[in-house]
Order: sequence, then structure tokens, then C-alpha cells
Amino acid sequence: MPKLRGEAFWRETLRSAHYVVAPMVDQSELAWRLLSRRHGAQLCYTPMLHAQVFLRDANYRRENLYGEACPEDRPLIVQFCANDPEVFVQAALLAQDYCDAIDLNLGCPQMIAKRGHYGAFLQEEWDLLQRMILLANEKLSVPITCKIRVFPDIDKTVKYAQMLEKAGCQLLTVHGRTKEQKGPLAGVASWEHIQAVRKAVSIPVFANGNIQCLSDVEECIRKTGVHGVMSAEGNLHNPALFEGRNPLVWEMAEEYLEIVQKYPCPLSYVRAHLFKLWHHTLQVYQQLREELAKVKTLEGIVDVNRELKLRCQEEIANQKEGEKPKEGLPFFHWICQPYIRPGPKERCKENGASGTEKSVRGKRALEEEEDGNSELLSKNKQKKKLRNPNKSFDPSLKPKYAKCDQCGNPKGNKCVFNMCRGCCKKRSFTETADCPGHGLLFKTKYEKSLSWQSSQRVIQNPEISRRGDTEVGDAAVLKEAGDGAV
Repeated sequence: MPKLRGEAFWRETLRSAHYVVAPMVDQSELAWRLLSRRHGAQLCYTPMLHAQVFLRDANYRRENLYGEACPEDRPLIVQFCANDPEVFVQAALLAQDYCDAIDLNLGCPQMIAKRGHYGAFLQEEWDLLQRMILLANEKLSVPITCKIRVFPDIDKTVKYAQMLEKAGCQLLTVHGRTKEQKGPLAGVASWEHIQAVRKAVSIPVFANGNIQCLSDVEECIRKTGVHGVMSAEGNLHNPALFEGRNPLVWEMAEEYLEIVQKYPCPLSYVRAHLFKLWHHTLQVYQQLREELAKVKTLEGIVDVNRELKLRCQEEIANQKEGEKPKEGLPFFHWICQPYIRPGPKERCKENGASGTEKSVRGKRALEEEEDGNSELLSKNKQKKKLRNPNKSFDPSLKPKYAKCDQCGNPKGNKCVFNMCRGCCKKRSFTETADCPGHGLLFKTKYEKSLSWQSSQRVIQNPEISRRGDTEVGDAAVLKEAGDGAV
């Protein structure tokens, strides 16, 4: 059967999908995709997979794609990040029998993508991208698609999209933000850029950005003319977004946990999903937030979810007539609803508020009261603080270390060369020296080795031993003779 292209691919293989769940690292796993499909999603992407790891690691393939077969999880597009045409295509060949298309990630703006040289940090390397897509289009039995971010300039964005289409891209997802627009600086996505791309190419286009509810989806399709709309953050906070509903949070959470029982995934994924679903409620019940962060089993997460449900039901039972949602929310906190990411100024105000139980906290910051001063802690530091409540992250309290003479790292206190262990090891080996401070005994071991080799030669050749005894006897006679002469 010939490979379908463009509009035919979208219409027949993807079944004219309008409602799309975005590829999300550690978040668009099978269990979440199934929940989203039950509530209106028509097409899902896998989390972004690293092509090189997928190619070399069988366990990675099994955990992310080759697991239990699930006919309900179609149509499905597998997304890879890559920067080498051969590696990308070889990984895609291993995945093509398990999906309906292969997507090349050209939209990830995170620092890890910059270090790995993939995602949105390839958007200036048009020659490389052409080679990757041309080769994939030639070798794969399924279509190749791309997900991109825009350039600030609309004309350059249009030329970029046209280049990808010419190379063989059969469907294009356009996130209407630049690679610099992320986190608190995300701002509003430009539907103007997306509309310009849609008019300039003949392949199907999906829009991504500014999608918080079903009315946003409908407005985006009307304004931009795209074939479908992709949601990431909106879907995580309300899996029923594409149904146009705002269900009770515990209904979605319980349904998701039931699916996880059948299609297991790492506990960190489950925990992250519940943090998203219960986001607004966890600002109210901080103690349960901490419990959810620390729990180590799926059963423990189920218990926390049950307790959150009970607390909310108690609130509903005690609710006064005419009472309105607090904190400026459109709905009460126990209802699935969008999370509006605060801008830099709003975030400063948010994190600078007094540390009461009901204060709203930033996504990546935890407010700690220490001697009357607020300290913003990263997620990793929060975990360290939980393990060791007395730990301080004040730079002025860090111990001062003497530096290695060679590289500047902290030196060993008892090192004979005044070096760190790495530099000391190199020098001790080169000079056949000992450093008791670092437990490096190259000289001692070398001398022991020589002694052992000598003893082995004596054992293997007794003549050496007898000759040695004779020489010792002759020496004694000569000594006596010398003494007599004196």
C-alpha cells in the first residue's frame, strides 16, 4: 500500500483529527493518552523520545513504545528528538510499525535541548533539517511530520515551514511562540504566525498555544484555518477539555489511577499528573501537598487522592449559598480548570507573599520562612530539604576549601602533593609515588611487585638460590681474611 501524504494522510490515517494531545516528556504516556481519548482527544503523540537512546537501548524501547499492545491508542504519532539523519532514521525504522507517523521535534526550548543540540535549537540549521527529513521520507513506510516554534519574523517562519514541506514533511504543528518564550516568559502565542504558515503551505497544519478550553479550540480554528489544535498544559489540568466540560477533579484523578493499574507507568509520572489535576486544591491543603510529594507507592498516591476528595466534599457540604470561588478562579478549586501561568512580575508578587497555609506558590518555587527571610527553593532543593530539614542553602554558610594546585577543585587535606584526588592520582602514577592521604600506594605496590617477582624466580630456579648462598659464604671468608690481615 502506498504511503499516504498531506491531506489524504490527515483525512484517512489520522481520521480528520481536530483535537490533539501534545507530546509531553514524562506526561503523555499510555495511561494519560487513554484517559484523554476517553474524553474527546482524537489524536495523541508519545512523549518526546531520544533517538540515540531509543536506537541503542532495548529497555528504553520496551518502556516507551514496545509495551503492552493497546488497539485503543490509535491514531498515534511517535516523536523523536535527533540531530543526526542516520540515527534519526534508524530509530524511526524501529518505531514505525507501532505508530501512524514519525514526528521530528523542532520545538523543545529547554536548556537540556540546547545542551543536546536538538529541538528548537536546530531551527537555524536548514541544510541539516532538509537532509534529515529527506532521508526519513525516503526510508520510512509511514509519513514524517514536524513540530516547530516560530521565528519573531513572520516571513522567516513562513520560509522555514515551506522548506520543511519541500523536504518531505507531511504535516506541520506550529507552536506560536519563539524558543525564548518559555516558563514565566511564555507570554501569548501568536496565532498570526500560525495563520500565515497555514496559508503558505499545502500540507495539514496543527496549531499549538493559548488553548485552555474548548472555546479556544474553536476560535483558533476559525481565526487561523488550521486542520486541528494541539493542547499540552490545558489538557494536563483538564483532560476533558476537548469535551467542553469542567468535571470534578477527583473524577478525572480516580479514572486515571484505574487506568494506571492496568497500564503501569513510573510513579513520578503519576505524581506529576496529580499535582497538575489538583493544582488549585493543593494551594489550599499544603500538608496534603507535602504528603503527595513524599509518598513512595501507587497505593499511597491513591490514599492522598482519597483524602483530597474528602476534604473537598466537606467544603462543598459546608458551603454557604452564593459563595464565590476565591483567588480569582473561574471555578471552585475542586473543579478541573485552566492554570494561567503567571508572568515575571506576578510571580515575584506570588512568591513574595507571607507564608500562610493558603498562599499561592509558584510552580517551581517553595516559600520557606527562615529567621523571617523568604528563600525561593528549586524543586531539587525542596527534595533535599525534605530529607534533611536542617540543611541550609545560604552560599555564605558553605565551607571554604583549599584549592588543588593543579585544577582548582578542593584539595585533599592530607595530600602530599596538595592536590585533589584526580590530579594526585595522575601524578602518583606518573612518578610512581605514594599518597597515604588519598590511599594511593603506587610506589609500595611496585616495590612489592618487584619483591614477589624476585621470589618467583628463586622458586623456579634453585641454582640461583645455591649460587647466592655460595657468594655469601665467599664474602664471609674474605671478610675474615681481611680482619686477620689487619
